[in-house]
Amino acid sequence: MKYLRQFSIILLISLVGEALHSLIPLPVPASIYGLAILFIALASGVLSLDKVKETGYFLIEVMPLMFIPAAVGLLGAYHVLMPVLLPYAVITLVSTLLVMLVAGRVTQFMTGEEAKE
Repeated sequence: MKYLRQFSIILLISLVGEALHSLIPLPVPASIYGLAILFIALASGVLSLDKVKETGYFLIEVMPLMFIPAAVGLLGAYHVLMPVLLPYAVITLVSTLLVMLVAGRVTQFMTGEEAKE
């Protein structure tokens, strides 16, 4: 019963996110509204972590399974993706390296550690 209550809380917050997405004319996905509401509720103490913790862990554990249908869909669109595969791969590699570099530098700056060069 505890898991059902926790899952219901998460679904209710997701439903509020969906409602906000319908009401607010911004290009923000409903899931982002839901995550923001959950974060604010947890950070402000309106919702304690114990009320959603176990179900949250479960959802994180099964999250990789949610990517399987998208991966299969990409395999089905192989003929469409093949001509642009090299540019996408280069963009992905460059942007990943850039994000890693910037994140590392920002972390060093925020922690006060200087890079040893």
